[in-house]
Amino acid sequence: MGILLVFHQAYEPVGGSILLSAIVAGVPLYVLFVMLAVLRLPAWICAITAMLTAAVLGWLVWGLPLGITVGSATEGMAFGLWPISWIVLNAIFFHNLTVASGDFDAIKQSLTRLTEDRRLQALLVAFSFGALLEGIAGFGAPVAITASIMASLGFEPVTAAVLALLANTAPVAFGSIGIPITTLGGLVAPILGHTDALSTTRALSAMVGRQLPLFSILIPAYLIVVLAGWRRMREILPAVLLTGISFAVVQFAISNFVGPELTDILAALVSMGCLAALLRFWRPAQIYRFAGESTTPTTAGPITAPRRVMGASEADLPGSAVAGDRPHEEAGAQPPVRPWAAYAMYVVLVVVILVGQMGNLPGLTKLATPTNLTADLKCGTVAFKLCPQPWFGPEPTKDRQAFKFPDWNFYWPGTYDVNAKGAPVSSVNREKPIVAKSTPYQNPFDWNFLAAAGSLVLYADIVAWLIMRIRRRRVSFFAVYARTLRQLALPITTIAFILAIAYVMNFSGMTSSLAIAFSKTGFVFPFVAAFLGWLGVFLTGSDTSSNTLFGPLQAQTAQQLGNVSPILTAGTNSSGGVMGKMISPQNLSVGAAGVNKVGAEGAIFARVIRYSLILTTLVGIVAMIEAYVIPSIIPSP
Repeated sequence: MGILLVFHQAYEPVGGSILLSAIVAGVPLYVLFVMLAVLRLPAWICAITAMLTAAVLGWLVWGLPLGITVGSATEGMAFGLWPISWIVLNAIFFHNLTVASGDFDAIKQSLTRLTEDRRLQALLVAFSFGALLEGIAGFGAPVAITASIMASLGFEPVTAAVLALLANTAPVAFGSIGIPITTLGGLVAPILGHTDALSTTRALSAMVGRQLPLFSILIPAYLIVVLAGWRRMREILPAVLLTGISFAVVQFAISNFVGPELTDILAALVSMGCLAALLRFWRPAQIYRFAGESTTPTTAGPITAPRRVMGASEADLPGSAVAGDRPHEEAGAQPPVRPWAAYAMYVVLVVVILVGQMGNLPGLTKLATPTNLTADLKCGTVAFKLCPQPWFGPEPTKDRQAFKFPDWNFYWPGTYDVNAKGAPVSSVNREKPIVAKSTPYQNPFDWNFLAAAGSLVLYADIVAWLIMRIRRRRVSFFAVYARTLRQLALPITTIAFILAIAYVMNFSGMTSSLAIAFSKTGFVFPFVAAFLGWLGVFLTGSDTSSNTLFGPLQAQTAQQLGNVSPILTAGTNSSGGVMGKMISPQNLSVGAAGVNKVGAEGAIFARVIRYSLILTTLVGIVAMIEAYVIPSIIPSP
């Protein structure tokens, strides 16, 4: 019964031509680009229009049955809500709690005492602290929190979002305790004929760790050039170099000799520590502030407006700073807060998430339950040997679709059929050359109630709020949460519809049509591999999802070419993908929401698109050099 209803993906439905098919497959993306960048329409309107475009093309041109079209679109919306919007919501809520309690005022004052220079604040907050948040949580949390912090410090809101998005690049491949690389390793290992995914994961970690450190040095300088111009960047060159090089050295060492899990966390801590230590002994000759800000006697001269650089428009620079909105403060003045108490709230965030992720840390992955808290929270996950029985509900092997807690992994309605044995099977089959043989497209929905990154952040929120109450801070948990929900209503809607686009394109085969067209580039495929990863992150907003989408294709294409390493192309998928995160519509929505500028996604997109294209091009060039000039740099699993 199930076999009769299977939809077999076709990758050349337009005139039997992969080129024409790829051009048509890109129409939803063209619609999204034009509406965001040219028409500057609100992101939620752009997302809905592009989603409807994708659904119509998938149904009428690629032949995806209407039921599966609806099912894939709604599953994409659900994935946009869980886990992506879930972590964004709780991350922004954490920041709003610190604002309401007065803790954030103390952090702002301490940062100002450490440095009043806006350039150094951008390095500390956007790059180093953002990398720490990326390593711990990822999935939009770094952009949301760092953009909010900078806007509250006095950065012009849209500029704060741009800087947060630009900084959230080099750390992304190792974000969320290394999830993008470990996911990629599990997918690529079978293609290479490896039964143990660990060796493949370590090789991919080393490969990405031999690409991104170059950008970890470049990004801090680029960040300051975008903010203030070349001359102002050179004035703080010691801080720029120390921040980038310290991060890059640790990123290279940990990714190559330990693994992907702790790379970002350790590199970020070292980077922040080095910059803080430098500022105890060194200060720039002139403190940089925005136009209109008052100067102090420590300033060597008058502050001038930022210079326009690299042919950019004046709108690229902050011109004059605008104080960030503070809509979430509780009524009544809060008593003064000591800086150490305010920073302790972020320590709580780090510790709680690390405890929740303990089972993913090196040396603890096989720790048994109940000692392994991560495994406890994932009981009942399909094929999860550490804790196969859910707390509530039948084992997945007995009834896949029945409700389970704390992890419910099931096929989404409309995307599966039931075989003769009563087991659910996918209604979509992927075909050659995407896979070696006709294979069911396995994309069940995973509702991991307790182990999701957003849930871990919520636990940190609760612990932080309880500590605030013990410290006699006047903060209403539910009032702040309700205001956060209102703040994020439109961004969450946007994220849901963007993921619907990705899912419809994936289920119909439209994405694969694009990928196959890219893979026909032969000798220059290592360069194109960077843009494939970039495309995947643009579509999904996640380097993990991009690696899932295109990682196997990258490895298979390299094997077919014969003159390129699959480890290089798969690793480049992740490295190139991180440069697409700043233009992903859901991340644009997160950044806009973080600075209370919902509706400004088009303006942000127009400013970051060229940075994204420049950096992805550089990743492609690095991959070409590694493939054909210094192939010995490519690790072997």
